[in-house]
Amino acid sequence: MEQLAATEAALLEGIDAAAMLAQVQQWCAINTGTRNLAGLAQQAALLADAFAALPGEVRLMPAAPVEAIAADGRAVPIEHGAHMVLSVRPNAPRRYLLTGHMDTVFPADHAFQALTWLDDETLGGPGTADMKGGIAVILAALKAFEASLVSPYVGYDVLINSDEETGSLASAPLIAELAKGKAAALTYEPSALPDGTLAGARGGSGNYSAIITGRSAHAGRNPQDGRNALVAAADLTLGLKGLQEDGLAINPARIDGGSANNVVPDHAVLRFNIRPRTQADAARFAAAIGPLLREVELAHEVQVHLHGGISRPPKPLTAEAEALFELVRSCGAALGQPIRWQSSGGVCDGNNIAALGVPVVDTMGVRGGAIHSPQEYMIVPSLAERAALSALVLHRLSGGK
Repeated sequence: MEQLAATEAALLEGIDAAAMLAQVQQWCAINTGTRNLAGLAQQAALLADAFAALPGEVRLMPAAPVEAIAADGRAVPIEHGAHMVLSVRPNAPRRYLLTGHMDTVFPADHAFQALTWLDDETLGGPGTADMKGGIAVILAALKAFEASLVSPYVGYDVLINSDEETGSLASAPLIAELAKGKAAALTYEPSALPDGTLAGARGGSGNYSAIITGRSAHAGRNPQDGRNALVAAADLTLGLKGLQEDGLAINPARIDGGSANNVVPDHAVLRFNIRPRTQADAARFAAAIGPLLREVELAHEVQVHLHGGISRPPKPLTAEAEALFELVRSCGAALGQPIRWQSSGGVCDGNNIAALGVPVVDTMGVRGGAIHSPQEYMIVPSLAERAALSALVLHRLSGGK
């Protein structure tokens, strides 16, 4: 069995579980749906104050420009909240990246807003597991790590973004910038299973909008002169499903368009998601989508413009990532926390980080479950458990004994 050194045990004694719980309760009382800019601004200010307890500089960084396709096919700008960044010892020769997100999937008008104790150790509420509990873990772990004798010789950046739940398009450039040159990264999504199992390899994800332009005509007098964009969209939908294969799931999700029943519709927008398991699967889709679009254009005499792309590249479990997972496992064993991992079909910022060649474990947050639903919950003792795990990982990753 792994052993916990006396110096390591002393390092973890200062983790304050009650203070962590109080933070989660305060933060989860604020609605931070990705589009709730006022709530996100309030949350960002509280996080900036909380992380100011660590050495280094706290900054609120503006969101990168993002466009979305409206129902009429126009590209429209989408506003996002600011991202919080803490930089500690930026000139250290060895540095890490820790990431989390402050946004949730629950908008300001959603019915799920309140915290509820489900039992003595289980707290239900929006963002408890995904992932304001994880943010509390980051802060507590870093406070503990700062007491390590090796901490002065390493540095780290912390990024808490405001748009992870919608794909991190407004924070992707910042993630890429902060990941450069990092020795390792930890991301604080909740554990893959309530027992603390971590997510290992992940597939990728891409979101697209196919904008189809046809030609309007009267449905009774001269329908032959029209070019029906909705029919073309339906044909493209079937064609996309025909590209699906093992390793590549394709989900046509919505078609917008049309007008009055007596008008041949001249526009439509087909929205779809793809889930490539590997980079090779993503490459196969990239090679097939162009010919399919041209086929639909020729068959229906329409124009098709594709907007979007893969925002979460597939995340394989590399040798470097396996070594980091093994370190987490050994630290967990020393703490009496059995750790295992399994592949996951979900995606997160860990995909983006891994694509830059940085080994990452991306489910270092609390134990909990039912995320993205009104049944979301956090297992409260896991706050201190996971903070201790991360502090020990950082200590040993930095050469501490």
